[in-house]
Amino acid sequence: MATATEQAQAARREPPVRPGARRRLSDREGALAWTFMLPSVIYIIALVALPFGLAIAFAVSDVSAGDPSYDYVGMLNFERAFDDPVFWRSLGNTLIFTGISMVLIVLLGKVLANILVANFKGKWLVRFLVLLPWTTPVALSSISWLWLLDSIYSPIDWVLRLFGFLGPNDNMYWLGEPNLAMGSIIAVHVWRLTPLAAVIMIAGLVAIPKDIDEAARVDGAGYWRRMFEITIPMVLPVVAVSALFGAIFTFTDMAVVRVLTRGGPNDSTQVLASWAFYRGIEGGDVAQGAAVALFLFPLLLAAAIAILRVVRRIEVG
Repeated sequence: MATATEQAQAARREPPVRPGARRRLSDREGALAWTFMLPSVIYIIALVALPFGLAIAFAVSDVSAGDPSYDYVGMLNFERAFDDPVFWRSLGNTLIFTGISMVLIVLLGKVLANILVANFKGKWLVRFLVLLPWTTPVALSSISWLWLLDSIYSPIDWVLRLFGFLGPNDNMYWLGEPNLAMGSIIAVHVWRLTPLAAVIMIAGLVAIPKDIDEAARVDGAGYWRRMFEITIPMVLPVVAVSALFGAIFTFTDMAVVRVLTRGGPNDSTQVLASWAFYRGIEGGDVAQGAAVALFLFPLLLAAAIAILRVVRRIEVG
């Protein structure tokens, strides 16, 4: 058995290991961090930064589908947008569409989240039915609503006639009247995004410690008092996050408008995203479409900053 002196002599004979000489990639924190961040960086550059840069370049040019040559024209496209009454109508519709949709999405999402966290028989079926609007492709679901809101063969009108709310030969013309068309678009959009808000809020409801709710029950707090004094204050940051995601999807969404009304009647349901598409893609005026689309950026940025500040104040408070 080797003595302590012999072990010390053997250790001195072995060559010293230099620090970092044989460090693997998994041991290099700096290189590992960049390795994990690289896919996200590539994604942001390829699908966000480059298109945004191209939009800015097109917005200050005269590029069109008929003449793809690039000529710098400065702020001419923005001046043309300001002189276009449809642009201002689209801007107003975007604000109305987003504001009403966000209020309804947050409220209905909170209600659905409370239902989905409760324990009852058949909860899996209810969850499946609730999530179905979000998982269904937007084009398919919008086409289904296009049939449901048909001016002549609408099943909704048939139900209203059955209960006496409409005359035998009356129709609502859901997509033919400006106010009804805007209301229909908002309703379909809320129907699509409410499940997403509910799923996000479920995470906040599940994270609430059960001992707080049990202590409130012991103190005699009823359902509504616990809701407004415990549940809602503790899930407000999550509610703000769901509102932020909903605002992003609502600001940039044009699928529902395109499938249901195509901006009609008489451009009464145009939003900035749809108007930019019709001017830039279908109309062939790429530069003008890019200029209109760029107005989405400051509006969305302002909404995101406002919501994130609210979240920060809630967390600090």
